[in-house]
Amino acid sequence: MEIPIESFSLDNGLFVTLSEDHTVPLVAVNIWYHVGSANERAGRTGFAHLFEHMLFHGSAHVGANEHFELIQRAGGTLNGSTWLERTNYFETVPSNQLALALWLEADRMGELLPAMTQEKLDTQRDVVKNERRWSIDNQPYGTTLEKLQELTFPAGHPFHHSLIGSMEDLTEASLDDVAEFFKTYYVPDNAVLTVCGDFDTEEAQRLIRDYFGSIPRGKNPIRRPSMDLPPFFEAARAERVEDDVGLRRVYVASRSPLFGSDEYYAASVCAAVLGMGKSCRLYRSLVKERQIAAEVSAFTLDLAKGSDLFVADVTARPEITEEQLLEEVDREVNRLAADGATREEVQRSAALISTELMKALESASEKADRISMFATYFGEPSLVNAQAAKYAAVSVDEVNDFARKYLGPANRATLLYVPRDAVAPEPPS
Repeated sequence: MEIPIESFSLDNGLFVTLSEDHTVPLVAVNIWYHVGSANERAGRTGFAHLFEHMLFHGSAHVGANEHFELIQRAGGTLNGSTWLERTNYFETVPSNQLALALWLEADRMGELLPAMTQEKLDTQRDVVKNERRWSIDNQPYGTTLEKLQELTFPAGHPFHHSLIGSMEDLTEASLDDVAEFFKTYYVPDNAVLTVCGDFDTEEAQRLIRDYFGSIPRGKNPIRRPSMDLPPFFEAARAERVEDDVGLRRVYVASRSPLFGSDEYYAASVCAAVLGMGKSCRLYRSLVKERQIAAEVSAFTLDLAKGSDLFVADVTARPEITEEQLLEEVDREVNRLAADGATREEVQRSAALISTELMKALESASEKADRISMFATYFGEPSLVNAQAAKYAAVSVDEVNDFARKYLGPANRATLLYVPRDAVAPEPPS
């Protein structure tokens, strides 16, 4: 499936990608800002995620919550998300509502600051704090991502601190801090706008130029922090967390090649061999045959800077001890690193990934998001059309070279969750 793509840039630096497709009478608008938690400075963590909330609460010509109301009344859906490397906002609307979605995005890109107030900041800061309490601090295994970040990235690295930020830093955020963050990163020359679906390309170009063309470039220099890291851990590392969880669960993470690199595709297929679907190694061995685990998976985080992470995730059955869990997971990863995968496993895993990719790209919203991703990270939205072929081209030798090189015991960080007050095993004599 070849996705039609047309790209251009406005004079203010906004990079635009259009993909016209009249299959379904819907159109998806997706905007990525090249800013995430990695761009936050010490003492001011959580700004990227706080801004995801702030942008839905009014701009110069849109009232608080009106963005939601207008899109929903038009029969559309919308949301936003924050990640380590980017923040994005997206709407899917009936085809005849494209102008509304574009105008709303343009108004908050160009006219958010006049509507920003201390009251709104205080309200959304409290919302984010409650979100942290609900989804991280009081959720079983909710601290997984931030503990993996702390365990796998050194202190001072942009990926080390929490994505959602600390309570203390959120409390200290001032209106001036927030305005400076917006003026630096929420500018057209730090953004990618993608439109996919049932629209006329000439009409979309006219609307985009009319709505976005007058927004000025950013005046503050954007300094990208250094992401450089060694390709491997210097030595194995581990953390044991007692928490309010019912089952023991272990995450075994290795540093891995960056998303989009040649070796990344071998890593992704290797993760599928280990932990994707009911034919994967972990499921067959630990769930079906040995009945050690209740749930298993393996995946890459798909980080495009610094280092990616290859993660195996295994939740134990209730009767399994932490020693058994750690031993069994290590045994499976060691076996893959030492003996490699079979040709049949590699072919099946690559086909499974490609099938899921093709299914995702049937959605205008998902298609727009993937196009924005490749445009933001690599400046090449057309890379979305090369992904299936890249997975299909991965050979068994490439997967096994990756496993031998990256999945050895020294390149592992182990994060183990156990029920609170669980008895720790005796250290070996």
